Amino acid sequence: MAALTTEEITSDVSSESSASIRERVEVARQIQRERFHRTAIQCNAEMTSRHMRRACELDPTSRRLLFAAIERLGLSARAHDRILKVARTIADLAGEERVNTAHVAEAVQYRALDRGYFR
Repeated sequence: MAALTTEEITSDVSSESSASIRERVEVARQIQRERFHRTAIQCNAEMTSRHMRRACELDPTSRRLLFAAIERLGLSARAHDRILKVARTIADLAGEERVNTAHVAEAVQYRALDRGYFR
């Protein structure tokens, strides 16, 4: 995520409350339970490749973004799968049925930060 500006840091506007965040997380967890209700899987992190093909279908723009990230950052197949799982979770938290480019971009950014690409 981008660093906050000085104005954002010192703003009097309050951020999202913990209760609101908790509610969004619970809704996302319910979405995942419903998605996998006939399987042994309980959450996006447990998805297999077969489940990801169904739950994480990408449009051409999102697919190009992911491809570029893999190429540029030298990511592995395992990293690809983790990015898709995180992107699916981001979409669930946003209440989106489909994973879109913004979700993929955010997931790639988390992966890059986790691996120290932006240090």
